[in-house]
Amino acid sequence: QVQLVESGGGLVQPGGSLRLSCAASGSIFSIYAMGWYRQVLGKQRELVAAIASGGSTNYADSVKGRFTISRDNAKNTVYLQMNSLKPEDTAVYYCNARRETEERVYDYWGQGTQVTVSS
Repeated sequence: QVQLVESGGGLVQPGGSLRLSCAASGSIFSIYAMGWYRQVLGKQRELVAAIASGGSTNYADSVKGRFTISRDNAKNTVYLQMNSLKPEDTAVYYCNARRETEERVYDYWGQGTQVTVSS
């Protein structure tokens, strides 16, 4: 089992920055691929950024060059640095931990943190 707790959301003006954090507990953090997803009411949850256990990253086209995902395995924490925020970035952001073995897929979610970009 992995427990995930997000923090760092809030209200920010367009062009501003926020850093989201996701603290993990309960298992070996370093072996999990970590991701940030977001969801707007009435729409599907979408991948924003992901970082593999080995450190490789990938991003949604809409956030490339503005968002950066990173992880600190010593602190069991994954971060999402969000710069040049736009109103369309407004959503609930969720942290995800995922690990696949031959037997099963381990998939865990945090409770979400609201990010609102508005003047």
